[in-house]
Amino acid sequence: MNFDIKAVPSPSYVVEEQLLINNLQKMKTIIEQTGCKILLAQKGFSMFEVYPLIGEYLNGVTSSGLLEARLGHEEMGKEVHTYSPAFPEDEFDEILQYSDHLVFNSFAQWQRFKGRVQKSEKHIECGIRINPEYSEIRVDMYNPCFSHSRFGVTLADFMPDQLEGISGLHFHTMCEQNSDTLWRTIQVVDEKFGPYLKQMKWINFGGGHHITRADYDTATLIHSINFMKDKYGLDVYLEPGEAVALNTGFLVATVLDTLHNGMPIAILDTSASCHMPDVLEMPYRPEIIGAGLPNEKPYTYRLGGPTCLAGDVIGDYSFDAPLKSGDRLVFCDMAHYSMVKNNTFNGMNLPSIVLYTVKGETKIVKQFGYEDFKGRLS
Repeated sequence: MNFDIKAVPSPSYVVEEQLLINNLQKMKTIIEQTGCKILLAQKGFSMFEVYPLIGEYLNGVTSSGLLEARLGHEEMGKEVHTYSPAFPEDEFDEILQYSDHLVFNSFAQWQRFKGRVQKSEKHIECGIRINPEYSEIRVDMYNPCFSHSRFGVTLADFMPDQLEGISGLHFHTMCEQNSDTLWRTIQVVDEKFGPYLKQMKWINFGGGHHITRADYDTATLIHSINFMKDKYGLDVYLEPGEAVALNTGFLVATVLDTLHNGMPIAILDTSASCHMPDVLEMPYRPEIIGAGLPNEKPYTYRLGGPTCLAGDVIGDYSFDAPLKSGDRLVFCDMAHYSMVKNNTFNGMNLPSIVLYTVKGETKIVKQFGYEDFKGRLS
């Protein structure tokens, strides 16, 4: 962390441009070494202020529907890939305008929209999402291949006679995993869907690749990509979201008050429920700069948000000195799945969005207020 925590609003998400560039450079190296294409998964990180920068390194974006497709088209202007478990009829024509690739979740969806794709004035590559029924994710909430999953076509339900117009297959089976998991998945996909890959132009490995993690095995990723390129002559796409912004951002918060109820408690101006919902959803405990585990340092506090939700608790942390009103705390790794998932429950304002540039400038990109809260209601 290089920025001055007193120079930014509280609460605020702060993305350091140099840290983002470091991640992008790692991905660009993979692109250069393999000829694959890497796309930003906007569901994880949609800070379009830095889309021009990301576009200098990556090949485009992936979208989960109309709004993300339009955002990627307008703000990055490169390839736009769109997948949805089911496309809405009334949005499909507009989705066509913004998309270069469409991935359909079922053959029924493909047949429903095939005619409209073929009548489009622009060429659109179309694919089918497959479910290889193999995943190493242990938590069902994040496992696209768990029992009775709504995502993708299994081998038993695959319809080879309906592949006319389909040029690629897509699978997404990973979450925050290393490339050894990808290689084992590739072998299952090859065994089950190999006969159909021979008819394809491209394959999309989906997301969940922790490419920018310190211990990530890039050699196995490169081997996995080259396996599909060499065996089937396919163009290979990857669509990481978290890995693009991993460890590039922070959430700066302020202590509003302290109290005692069986243990010291600090109430912050940020909320787990509203500003970092994955803390409650996954759940997980975010790191705070200078803080330790409970009882590791002399003063342990339970940190909570200012909402009325009893469970709006971030976690227990220890500090070198007692916390007091006005102290600032900095949560780490807060760029991904934060801005894209936050909310204004209980009238909570959204954290400001800040970019700390490579020139050392603190750029306040966006501040929110009453009109943003009111605008989501009626």
